[in-house]
Amino acid sequence: MPEILDRARTQVLDGGVGLDEAGVLAVLRLPDEQLPAVLQLAHEVRMRWCGPEVEVEGIVSLKTGGCPEDCHFCSQSGLFASPVRSVWLDIPSLVEAARQTAATGATEFCIVAAVRGPDDRLMKQMREGVAAIRAEVDIQVAASLGMLSQAQVDELVEMGVHRYNHNLETCRSYFPNVVTTHSWEERWETLKMVRESGMEVCCGGILGLGETIEQRAEFAAQLADLDPHEVPLNFLNPRPGTPMGDQPVVKPRDALRAIAAFRLAMPRTILRYAGGREITLGDLGTRDGLLGGINAVIVGNYLTTLGRPANEDLALLDELKMPVKALSATL
Repeated sequence: MPEILDRARTQVLDGGVGLDEAGVLAVLRLPDEQLPAVLQLAHEVRMRWCGPEVEVEGIVSLKTGGCPEDCHFCSQSGLFASPVRSVWLDIPSLVEAARQTAATGATEFCIVAAVRGPDDRLMKQMREGVAAIRAEVDIQVAASLGMLSQAQVDELVEMGVHRYNHNLETCRSYFPNVVTTHSWEERWETLKMVRESGMEVCCGGILGLGETIEQRAEFAAQLADLDPHEVPLNFLNPRPGTPMGDQPVVKPRDALRAIAAFRLAMPRTILRYAGGREITLGDLGTRDGLLGGINAVIVGNYLTTLGRPANEDLALLDELKMPVKALSATL
């Protein structure tokens, strides 16, 4: 067995201490014949340090399209010739989306807006929307609204938002190739404020943006340093009309290697399947990832792309005997 797997078994599985950047890189460089072994180890780590439960989440876009930022993978940018145009969701539709999400057994409902950061109109919509959801639906509410001020962080806490998503997207060294209208450091600043507020931090990114394997390892190490409660792992689903519309899709084996590596870097973190798994991994790969370190899924559709039907994911979890995490009894 390769030395890195022996080390990971002792350090991560037995000790609960994640691999460093060099260790992650060694895992990402493992040959294909070692893939079953590293997925098995990652699964054992997940079961040991997180348990068998899988957290299920649904997401909805409160404000879609027309974003002023130039994230090169995103069809919601108002700067690209992509088909998504600015649309706002009304409060009854938001509550209905939360109700439908809860009906799948999901414990988490994330409200997302395509903005640099929230303005007064968006914060007002959030206040009304979160209050309406909390009054009618038994589900935890998360938010993803871009970069925040301290006052906005405080207001989200007051509303009862329990988790905030703000993805770093990629490693610090590669970020300028992906976004030029704001910096990696600006995102990091928002994440620090969210952590200090007591809200749970949800932070991940997208693999397959053109980063090297070394930069993939750098990203895993930077996320481990942030120590988020949850890491959503996306695989690029190239969107027509965006600068990254012609990028090749991540190969299934590379995607599975990355899932295992990120789990071995962050043994106690919720590692969530997010966008792109359908085209990167398909049904069989989705199963392999759930048996290779993943312990959370987004069910249904994403912001601008179609996902797997929720009932298919839930049936797969049932078949794998992975219980869906129950909603916290304190809420």
